Amino acid sequence: MTSLKTSVSFLLLSITVFFILTLYPNLLKAQFGTTPNIKHIVVGRCYSYITLVQPNLRYDCEEIWQQFEEAVVRQSSCNVMVDYHHQMFDAVPQSCPCDRFLFWSKTRKLMHSYAAVSHQFWTLEDTLVGYMFNDLIWCGQDEESGFDFGSCPQWSACNNNPVYSLWRQASQNFAEMACGNITVLLNGSIESAFNKKSMFGSVELDSLNPHIVDYVNIKVVFNLDGPFLESCHQGSIVDLIQILQLRGFRWTCTDSDQTLMILQCIQNPQRCSCQTCANHQIHT
Repeated sequence: MTSLKTSVSFLLLSITVFFILTLYPNLLKAQFGTTPNIKHIVVGRCYSYITLVQPNLRYDCEEIWQQFEEAVVRQSSCNVMVDYHHQMFDAVPQSCPCDRFLFWSKTRKLMHSYAAVSHQFWTLEDTLVGYMFNDLIWCGQDEESGFDFGSCPQWSACNNNPVYSLWRQASQNFAEMACGNITVLLNGSIESAFNKKSMFGSVELDSLNPHIVDYVNIKVVFNLDGPFLESCHQGSIVDLIQILQLRGFRWTCTDSDQTLMILQCIQNPQRCSCQTCANHQIHT
């Protein structure tokens, strides 16, 4: 009798779950809610930035937070358009040094290592907005004025995702500032290393100005053990080069940057390709 009740209960539960997921498919696309203590994190990072990172800047961190909050709260989690953030970005004008802009796609971890070691690159995360909101999640609610700490949609769930909208505007602003020689770091171990739907392919590339950008220096990096799918002469990177040429950009491309390989080997010294590299250095 107990076994029969258990089977019936399991069947009813399965049917309930089936109907919930059928009627509300977006539940499958939900992720964690707004990062706890988000205001303290964002405002604290702002003060840290203007005190320690760029002490020459003068911004009102509380005002920046208020502008951000007004753009997000009291809005549907899928109804925060890019232009909702214009007031916040107007409150944080910032210029960046030429010849130091670093763009990337699917190479985030290596990109940060590369920037940290070289001390010559400026990434989106080095701007005030990038510094404040890096790795955070947020979304508002339809009928309440606060943030939704229970569940926020993933980027792919809707066009006007609140996190995506902010980063889209930040990426556009960053690319519009780019000048001199800029660097683009791409992953040659995946298909579509240059993806036209990525933030670089859909926003940043279109915002680059060939009149103030001298060279677009493409660096293709591979996983230490491959696969070696795309390069300067193969795959989607060829498409990127063609786009650059059509838009009047001068460019360079390399898929054998020694500094990038050394950085990878520092983290994975036992890899076969790293042993080959080390032996080569010893004999030369």
